[in-house]
Amino acid sequence: MAPSQSQQTTAADRHGNGYTSRSAFRLSEKQRFNWLRLIRCENVGPATFRDLINHFGSAEKALEALPDLSRKGGARRAFHIASEQEIETEWTALHRAGARLVATGEPDYPEALAHIPAPPPLLTVMGSPDLAKRPAIAIVGSRNCSASGAKLTEMIARELGQNGIVVVSGLARGVDTHAHRASLTLGTIAVVAGGLNQLYPRQNVELAKAIAQQGMLVSEMPWNAPARSQDFPRRNRIISGIALGTLVVEAAKRSGSLITARYALEQGRDVFAIPGSPLDPRAGGTNHLIKQGACLVCEAQDILDAIADQRTTLQPFAADQLPLPLREQIPDGTGDLRPSEPEEAGKTRFIQSLSLTPIAIDDLIRQTDLTMGQVQLLLLEMDLAGRLERHGNQTVSLKA
Repeated sequence: MAPSQSQQTTAADRHGNGYTSRSAFRLSEKQRFNWLRLIRCENVGPATFRDLINHFGSAEKALEALPDLSRKGGARRAFHIASEQEIETEWTALHRAGARLVATGEPDYPEALAHIPAPPPLLTVMGSPDLAKRPAIAIVGSRNCSASGAKLTEMIARELGQNGIVVVSGLARGVDTHAHRASLTLGTIAVVAGGLNQLYPRQNVELAKAIAQQGMLVSEMPWNAPARSQDFPRRNRIISGIALGTLVVEAAKRSGSLITARYALEQGRDVFAIPGSPLDPRAGGTNHLIKQGACLVCEAQDILDAIADQRTTLQPFAADQLPLPLREQIPDGTGDLRPSEPEEAGKTRFIQSLSLTPIAIDDLIRQTDLTMGQVQLLLLEMDLAGRLERHGNQTVSLKA
């Protein structure tokens, strides 16, 4: 039975309590172009992008500094900076197709996503911006789901939508497809692994077009980038990051859906799982999640009750993790936030403290007697030189 309008409003309002207030800030078109150029540069990922903006105050200044930083980090060849012509091509193509670029901190950037470690600085989006402002639950699972799994997915997705909850998934075959279709007219977001001009799988292209019209399509990848195997885990962190919690319907013990569940835990979000027969391999992963403490789900109300109890909240930003656009507002002339460069002895201690084993950045600061800013600058140099590997929980290591 569908809830009344007052019930829908109450459910959505309850989940909205976890959000921080939004800023009316928007990047200028020049800033947005420079952000796109910076994130498309060699060895610049979301974490490095954030540190560059925080150090230099703007993407424009960061772009100027990239070659020098890379050289100091020990790069063995010239650093590739995305050219204005390359970015102009992507910029023109996506806008011509009706897509747009949304930056972290802007009103139509998914609020919950901005609270994960190193959120994507820019998203390419097609569809309704209003969905980014609503609470969401991710639904993921087996590409080869059972008939009962498909039916249960549709029932839960539909009921969540009727209660004002947006359903997020990854446009894959199986559970993802059923989740999107059931919530298409109620609110659904599809996060894809490649660019929005290279949709995968091909069987879901028509579904993706419908989502672009009635829901929202999201990608952090370049417009024409094909989906590669290494891009799917990156996509999964966005799926879980947009949502207050992730529901796994069916999953084998080595399913990619468990990667999404792991990201949800790392992001401080709830994990929900539907139990299944021990004789069904597709229940191996979900049963394991429940053993590990995931919330057992039999119907949508189980999820609604869990998030109504406010067990999932979004923590406010730490002082050094403010939304990036706030740092772009620094007036010209005061935007260079570079710390003093460490002495050669300090740099030597820093490099000697790194190995193939991950080490916490806080431990690097203690071991080297350098300031936070100096350590971050050295990390930037090595990152841009392709010599650094970043891990979860603010840990880093030398790249093998």
